[in-house]
Amino acid sequence: MTADVIIVGAGPGGLAAARWLKSRGFAPRIYEAHSEVGGQWSWTNSMSGVWPQMVTNTFIEATRFSDLDFPAGTPLFPHNAMVRQYFEDFARQFGLLDAIRFGTRLTHLERAATGWELTLKADGETFQDRAEHVVIATGRFNDPVTPMIPGAEGFTGEMGVIHSFDYKDPMAYQGKRVAVLGGSISSLEIASDLSMLGAGSVHLCQRRQRYVNPKMFLGTPIEYRLFTHERGRLALDDPAGLLADSEAKIMEHAGDPSRYGTPKPHSDFAKAGATGSQHYLNLVAEGRVTPAPWPARIDGFMVQFEDGSGIEVDGIVAGTGFRLDLPFLSDDITGRVALSEDYIELDAFTLHPELPGLAFMGLWAQAGSYPTPLEQQARFLAYTWSGEIPRSEAEMRAGLELCRAEGHHRRPHNQAEMALRFARLCGTDPAGLGMAQGLVSKAATSGLLYRLVGPDAFANGVERLEQQTAAYRVSALP
Repeated sequence: MTADVIIVGAGPGGLAAARWLKSRGFAPRIYEAHSEVGGQWSWTNSMSGVWPQMVTNTFIEATRFSDLDFPAGTPLFPHNAMVRQYFEDFARQFGLLDAIRFGTRLTHLERAATGWELTLKADGETFQDRAEHVVIATGRFNDPVTPMIPGAEGFTGEMGVIHSFDYKDPMAYQGKRVAVLGGSISSLEIASDLSMLGAGSVHLCQRRQRYVNPKMFLGTPIEYRLFTHERGRLALDDPAGLLADSEAKIMEHAGDPSRYGTPKPHSDFAKAGATGSQHYLNLVAEGRVTPAPWPARIDGFMVQFEDGSGIEVDGIVAGTGFRLDLPFLSDDITGRVALSEDYIELDAFTLHPELPGLAFMGLWAQAGSYPTPLEQQARFLAYTWSGEIPRSEAEMRAGLELCRAEGHHRRPHNQAEMALRFARLCGTDPAGLGMAQGLVSKAATSGLLYRLVGPDAFANGVERLEQQTAAYRVSALP
């Protein structure tokens, strides 16, 4: 059986790809390993690292696509179940639910005589399907990396050692002594979560102290400071300017974290880095979360540090990142994209000139919410494959060279940068939009920002962006 396009994965990336490819005349067939849509946002999905109490750390307009609002009354930072339901509503609105075969996992992908052949497994049975076009949208965060700490395998605490990916029952840690490892947003959020839900003690162990951004500043979502169109432009065109701007802004948002009781960050802001959490610094200041250095070794239930000090803990939660995991790719595909645990070689994060008809969605690491960049990537893919905005082999080869030079999948990006990258490829960058340029430069990165010009622009896009900005951005915000 041959379909116009097969999409593997019904999370945000797969649904965005299906919606936009369908708009350009493709008939998507979607295979999803889980029993419902949502990808990471379905916390019962074995490939999800979401925990039941988790809420978003990105505000509502950055956590949706441009075609569908959240229901009235949805909190500014929605609960994960609301986000999962949103993606189901989106799939229903665009007639995608009937195109999804649930409980079906891709086990192998290889070239066919024409197009691509997929080997899939459902209900214990294996079968094949073929298509001229295939989109891999299986997610970036589903193969956790647990740090190699001497003695970890012999840890005797009753709660064991888990990765944040497997953190599903915070209430089980009530009254327990916990060490959380890592400086990412998930580590800070889990440490905060455990502290506020009644853990006996919480230590956050980090290799270095980062600066910490809050979710809100002066009553405005932090996206209106850190993830604006202007900062996306700086990320792409003036990285040094972005770094200086980031340091200045974080000093306004939260200041030096050591004033709350953390270690002093590195004097070089670029080496210190930044992360985010609404509660973490205040919990440190209240003595409810204790910063600690990185473990040197583990002896029984004792976490030992380089300076000879140590803490007794009942459980360890490691928020220490993820590998790129695409085990179903044939050796031929794996070799051509130079796949490793932290790298994949693609043109514009999506395509490869030697693999026509194959695309990859959302495989980069980034700070900030994914829906807006994923929507722009899906539009780029749909416009390219439909021939509306063709991409030559020379352009794709140049894209591979840029990928190698910049190490695209080896470093984190931010949502403003990624959305603007794809918008420039799509002809939907609103830069230079005459009278509205002041509005555009300060606007938070949202799907609406990229429906002002170019293909599929909203006729009333500027008016809607004005309304969105007025609703969320305090006018006196610097």
